Amino acid sequence: MKTIPVTCAIVHFEDKILAVQRSKAMKLPLKWEFAGGKIETGETEIDCIHREIFEELNIHIEVQQRLTPVIHEYPDFKIKLIPFIAKFISGELQLKEHADFILANKEELPNLDWAEADLPILKEYLSL
Repeated sequence: MKTIPVTCAIVHFEDKILAVQRSKAMKLPLKWEFAGGKIETGETEIDCIHREIFEELNIHIEVQQRLTPVIHEYPDFKIKLIPFIAKFISGELQLKEHADFILANKEELPNLDWAEADLPILKEYLSL
């Protein structure tokens, strides 16, 4: 099974953190995740996360730190999820693909029903 490289961003809005909920039409419907997407051919990880966050959420971010990538195998596909901590810079948040979003305190994040691949990233982030 081919591994799909995917970036995601833990976006800080001041002291709140952005989480997005997958739509009913997406794989893993209504699970929460950190926003991001697939790396395109010839694209760097950083270019990808900037593009994906703008395409999905209409906002600009500044990447601050790369966390440990996670390889996760779902029943029908496998991803290498490459997480970044970033901060909101500009734009008006608009959901283009997702069902919902939350700006949560760090302590509230574990209460969400996360996509499995995001769980090790959440754990690492909460330990920082």
